[in-house]
Amino acid sequence: MRTPASRPASALLALATGTAHAESGWGLLNMTQGVTAMSRQIYGLHMLMLWVCVAIGVVVFGVMIYSIATFRKSAGAVADTSLTHSTTIELIWTIVPVVILVACAVPAAKTLIKTEDLRNTQLTIRVTGYQWGWHYEYLNTGVNFFSRLDRESDAARQLDSGIDPNTVPHYLLNVDHPLVVPTGTKVRLLVTANDVIHSWWVPAFGVKKDAIPGFINEAWFDIDADKPGVYRGQCAELCGRDHGFMPIVVDARLPADFQSWLKAQAPKDGGNGGPAPGAVPSSAPAGSAPAATAAAEAPAAAPAPTPAAIASR
Repeated sequence: MRTPASRPASALLALATGTAHAESGWGLLNMTQGVTAMSRQIYGLHMLMLWVCVAIGVVVFGVMIYSIATFRKSAGAVADTSLTHSTTIELIWTIVPVVILVACAVPAAKTLIKTEDLRNTQLTIRVTGYQWGWHYEYLNTGVNFFSRLDRESDAARQLDSGIDPNTVPHYLLNVDHPLVVPTGTKVRLLVTANDVIHSWWVPAFGVKKDAIPGFINEAWFDIDADKPGVYRGQCAELCGRDHGFMPIVVDARLPADFQSWLKAQAPKDGGNGGPAPGAVPSSAPAGSAPAATAAAEAPAAAPAPTPAAIASR
């Protein structure tokens, strides 16, 4: 029987494989293909390297087992004390690994280059990490908001809360305001941080990008047009005491639904469409951590780059 204390660990394991709905079985032993073409290409590269390693293992261990069985003392084998060597064998075990590495480097380099190809993006979102939450800003729309651990999980995680985590949907993997994006659209992320190093990671997208104060890292994803839904991730950098309570939730919607949502979120007065970075949302209960303390600590750090500075890059 799974205890409440073990549930977060199993949930994180399922999250890392992109199978948050499954908590056992062979599906937890390997990567999944995700919901973007890039994540499937990464999966294909992973499987290619896996089978190369399997082939190398079969050959190496096969030779070892054959040598141990054939040249054992009980079979009459006599140890070679002359310490002679074979130039041919030495050339083989030098050249063959070089050829394997070069052959593996070609598809790996192609995939790596493609992950950095930001051409033809259709939507740009600035992602700023805080202790312990995220701030999302849809550039040139006036829409921005904070995203933090949801109230139910935050209450259940408190010491002696008396709340059974098994009764909380998506315990420690849910947020109050998910990032909403359209499917079939190449989305560009400008990732930075306002206090310490964070890392924006969603396995289903094949995206993991560090958020570093004073720097802007770029990433992109394009969710399959027929794969709307909710996808979960986490901060993958040890960013402080409440690091384990900084989930990421992405709500992928059809383009028409996304445009309707974006229009509804747009500021009615033409001003800024959300709380300024570093502000504490009015819905955050006093004394709650990490939600109530995250933004309060943010102003002490260096200010994040402005949208104008980002747009000029």
